[in-house]
Amino acid sequence: MSQQRTRIIKRAAVIVAVVALIAGVLYARAKYVLPIAMYHSVQPQVPAGNRLIVSTRTFDRQMAFLKKHRYNVLSLEAAARILAGHARIPARAVVLTFDDGNEDNYIYAYPILKKYGLPATIFVIVEDIGKPGRLTLAQIREMRASGLVTFGSHSLTHPFLEQIDDPVRLHAEITGSRIQLAQLLGEPANTFSYPCGRFSPTVRQLVQEAGYAAAVVTNPGKNCADDDVFALKRLRISENAAHMFIFWVEISGYYNVIRENRHK
Repeated sequence: MSQQRTRIIKRAAVIVAVVALIAGVLYARAKYVLPIAMYHSVQPQVPAGNRLIVSTRTFDRQMAFLKKHRYNVLSLEAAARILAGHARIPARAVVLTFDDGNEDNYIYAYPILKKYGLPATIFVIVEDIGKPGRLTLAQIREMRASGLVTFGSHSLTHPFLEQIDDPVRLHAEITGSRIQLAQLLGEPANTFSYPCGRFSPTVRQLVQEAGYAAAVVTNPGKNCADDDVFALKRLRISENAAHMFIFWVEISGYYNVIRENRHK
């Protein structure tokens, strides 16, 4: 084989490699989804098989990981503004959210968030505020005053919204909960979490009309747009993410590709 032909083959191989690399990068960018972590409870011990509780030790290690590796931990409202404006998402961005308004969020999670200076959003079931095991109004106001924790509505009573036929009740669960929470906080409640992550086009439309800036779900599937600010996909974080490699994969921005294609 002549030297000229060898050079041509080498150049062609380099070109193919560069094209493959560019194609891979473009594919990865297309599959990226802003990681929004969903927690429920943080407690010292986790009962076997419970996927809604993360231990205080694991939660501390996860937050330390975010701080050490300089993740851009965004508030949900800030993330929604970026997505709504089709702006560039910062590198290593992640959002932290909690559902239900459990009192352990104040007792165990809040001190860790303060320790690392990381913002989070807690979605409260408005009529559960002050009930046993739930956040009190004083705890909510203290966390809000810190500037780290914002609060959103998780409806009035946590029903399956898409199953409610009574428009008056549906309005109360969505719009009414926003009004009541704003009265308690002294400021607007701008985010909403669909109970159990379930919604319908009608429910989504009512949430938008109620004046919320964003709403979160769980895993609505690949047919739901990744940048729909009224159906933002989240990743449920459990004690399974005690190993930081698993946690890193889950908050990479590409885990949705794995999750949504798992059962193909």
